[in-house]
Amino acid sequence: MSPPIAPVGWSRWLVPPAALAIHLSIGQAYAWSVFKPPLEDALGLSGTQSALPFQLGIVMLGLSAAFGGTLVERRGPRWAMTVALVCFSSGFLLSALGAATEQFWLIVFGYGFVGGIGLGIGYISPVSTLIKWFPDRPGMATGIAIMGFGGGALIASPWSAQMLESFGSDSSGIALAFLVHGLSYAVFMLLGVLLVRVPRPTGAPTAMEQAADGLPATPAGPQVSARQALRTPQFWLLWVVLCMNVTAGIGILEKAAPMITDFFADTSTPVSATAAAGFVALLSAANMAGRIGWSSTSDLIGRKNIYRVYLGAGVLMYALIALVGSSSKPLFVLCALVILSFYGGGFATIPAYLKDLFGTYQVGAIHGRLLTAWSTAGVLGPLIVNWIADRQEEAGKHGAELYGTSLFIMMGLLVVGFAANELVRPVHPSHHLDAVTPEKGAPDVGRRQQSEPA
Repeated sequence: MSPPIAPVGWSRWLVPPAALAIHLSIGQAYAWSVFKPPLEDALGLSGTQSALPFQLGIVMLGLSAAFGGTLVERRGPRWAMTVALVCFSSGFLLSALGAATEQFWLIVFGYGFVGGIGLGIGYISPVSTLIKWFPDRPGMATGIAIMGFGGGALIASPWSAQMLESFGSDSSGIALAFLVHGLSYAVFMLLGVLLVRVPRPTGAPTAMEQAADGLPATPAGPQVSARQALRTPQFWLLWVVLCMNVTAGIGILEKAAPMITDFFADTSTPVSATAAAGFVALLSAANMAGRIGWSSTSDLIGRKNIYRVYLGAGVLMYALIALVGSSSKPLFVLCALVILSFYGGGFATIPAYLKDLFGTYQVGAIHGRLLTAWSTAGVLGPLIVNWIADRQEEAGKHGAELYGTSLFIMMGLLVVGFAANELVRPVHPSHHLDAVTPEKGAPDVGRRQQSEPA
C-alpha cells in the first residue's frame, strides 16, 4: 500500500481529523477501568488479574511501536492505520468470544495482545506525518492528534457503562459490549484510513506549491537517524522522563473507578458506580485537554520547561491526594484532573521534544522506540497500585488506606523523572546525519533521506 501523496492545494488541516479518527478509537483503552468490576464479579478475578488485559495492551503498544516504527515510516500512515484498524477491532471480537465462553485468557490475548498491537501501530501512525505537515508548530500538531487518544475514554467510558447497564454486567452482557465496540470502532477508524495524506517528498514542491498547501519553510536543525538516536544519552534520559511520568499517571487511570469509590466508601457521601464512570470520563477530558493545551504551551515556553511543570507540580498534586484527599471530594477530583492533564501533556509533547533534539528524519521511528517506556510504565503503574491495594486489603485495611503507599511511590518516581529532564542537553553533532560516515554504519544517508517516502 503506497502512501497517498497530497495533491497541490491539499489543506494540511485535513490531516489532524484523520489522526483523530484513529486516536479517538484506540483511546478506548483508557476506559478499561469501567470493565474491571463487572469482570471481577462475573469471572471471579482479583483487581490485579482484571488489570492484565490493559497491562498487556500497553506493553504491546510500546513493543509494536518500537519494532514497527521504521516500517510505519517506510510504508506510510494509511498502511499503519489499516493495520491498527484490523488488530484493534479483532482484539475486541476475540474478547467478546472470551467473555461469552468465560475464558479470561482469551480476553487477555484478544484485548491485550492483538488489540495492543493495534494500539501501538495506530498511536504512531500519524505522528511523523503531522510533524512534516506542521514543522512550524509541532507541539500543537501532535497535541491535536494525540489528544484523541486521551479523549477516547470520554466517549467510551459512559458508552461502555450504558451498554453494561442495558446488556447486563454478566459474562454475556460483557461479551455483547465488546462485540459492539469492535464493530463500531472499525467503521470509525476507516474514516481516518480514507482521509489521510502525506506531503510530497522533501525538496519536490516548489515555493508556489508550498504556499498553496499552506506549508511553511521547513526549519533547519539537527537530523539524527533512529539507529544513532539510540546511541545518545538524550534518548535514554527522555525514556526515563516518559516512563516516570506515565507510571505516575497510568496507575490512577487504570484504577480510577474503584479508587474514587474506595476513597469515599466510609464517608457520608459514597460514590456510586455511575458517578465513578463519570469520574473516569472527567479524567479523560483532563487527559485530552492536557494533550492539546500543554503541548501547545510547549511551543511557547520550550519542552524542558513544560516537563518541569509536569513532573514538579505532579509531586505536589500527589502529596495533596495522599495527605488530605480523602477529606475533600472536590480536592481529590481536582488534583486527579491536574495529574491526568500532565500525563496527557507528557505524551503529546514528547514527539516535539524528539523533533527538537533529533530532527524530522525518522522521528516517527525514534518515537516508536521511545514508547517502550510506555510499555514498562503500563506494567509498573497498575502493578504498584493494584498489588499494594490487594495486600492492604488482605491486611484488613480499607478506603483511602489502600492507596497511601502507592501515592508516595508515585511521588518518588516523578522526582526521578524531574532529575532526568534536567540532564537533557542538545545532541552532539557527531550523531547528526552529515557527520555519520558509511564506516559508522549509516551509508548513503543523504540519498536515503530523499528517497524514502514521508
